[in-house]
Amino acid sequence: MKETIHDCPELMEAIETMGFLPLLAGTVPGFSADEMIAPECRYRVTDDGWEWPLWNWKGPAVTEGHFAYGKFFDGKAGFVSQEWWPDLCNWRRHRYPQPDSDSIEGTIMEILHVNGSMITRELRAACGFTGAKMRSRLDNYVTRLQMACRIVTEDFVYPRDKHGNPYGWGWALLNTPERLFGHDACQCDRTPEESHDRLTAHFRKLLPHSTDKDIEKLIG
Repeated sequence: MKETIHDCPELMEAIETMGFLPLLAGTVPGFSADEMIAPECRYRVTDDGWEWPLWNWKGPAVTEGHFAYGKFFDGKAGFVSQEWWPDLCNWRRHRYPQPDSDSIEGTIMEILHVNGSMITRELRAACGFTGAKMRSRLDNYVTRLQMACRIVTEDFVYPRDKHGNPYGWGWALLNTPERLFGHDACQCDRTPEESHDRLTAHFRKLLPHSTDKDIEKLIG
């Protein structure tokens, strides 16, 4: 694995080389973009608020690198290269079948299918999740759909101050992978079991000191 990342191009190079890269630290030590970036690029508090170059890189990495981004790693966010997306999609959709049309997940999918990309608060309103504690409830359904490789993050949208400068943590712009990458990019000529075996071999090579349990959690 690339030990030190200094800028967005190096981040994209690492994702392309590795195929999979969580954004933040998880159960496998060292296997995240945040643990691989140079110390000066990590989150820090400033007099004006905070700075976090990695947070700013994730949007361009998705839009310019054309990587899939979402909560794919045991419910935590990260990147998947176009090379490996078909196999992950093949296996995950086998594990998590298409939701019923009358379910909440099915409703979310239909709304995105009809409307195209939507930021999370727009999707929440369209689904009628407008009451107290509804934000976290919808987030749980979206996470399940991302784990199933049925929703991805297309980009990040930031509010702007009176001077036109972006601020805050931003909102995820959600879409279906078929609309974002095309139908063929989500197809695989292997069986789900063959994709699982291929993913397992890749993760064992990528993370030779990880346990089988940790690798299975990453594969999902």
